[in-house]
Order: sequence, then structure tokens, then C-alpha cells
Amino acid sequence: MSEYDVNSKRVTGTGALSIGRARVRQVVTTVSAAGRITLTSGSGGPVMIDLDFQAAGTYDIFIPGTGVLFANDPHISTATSVTAATIFWS
Repeated sequence: MSEYDVNSKRVTGTGALSIGRARVRQVVTTVSAAGRITLTSGSGGPVMIDLDFQAAGTYDIFIPGTGVLFANDPHISTATSVTAATIFWS
């Protein structure tokens, strides 16, 4: 039995996820070449997750424990070479 409901949202660019305060638990990212994805707590807020990718492919990043708490709506501020990302949160 799960302790928390887990939700997901697929995005293809930068901007707010429009999910409000959340604990991000997993990021699945597809990149077309070496790239980067950066998530901040709100637009212009502190960087909470910053991931670099070395080559084209799909990367599954599981965040242990209770995830990363975003006090404000998670915002993708950088999506270099990212073709799509699915963010899992509770």
C-alpha cells in the first residue's frame, strides 16, 4: 500500500508545471544530445534539481526518501536538448 498518491506530468519545454507545492520523486527525461534540465521552486526561485546528461537517450532519475520539496510550483527553467520530461510528484 502506498503512503502517498503519486501524480505525473509530461512536458516538452520550459515553464511552470502548474501543480502547486509538491515533492518531486522522479524525473524521466529524453534528450536528443548531451543536455541539461533544471527545476526551480517557482519562476526564478532556488534551484532544487539540476541534472546533466552526457549523450542522447532516456534517463530515469529516482529521488530517494520523500523526494525534493518544492515550496512553490516546480518550474523547468532549463531544458537543453530535452525532447520530453515526465515529472512524478506527490
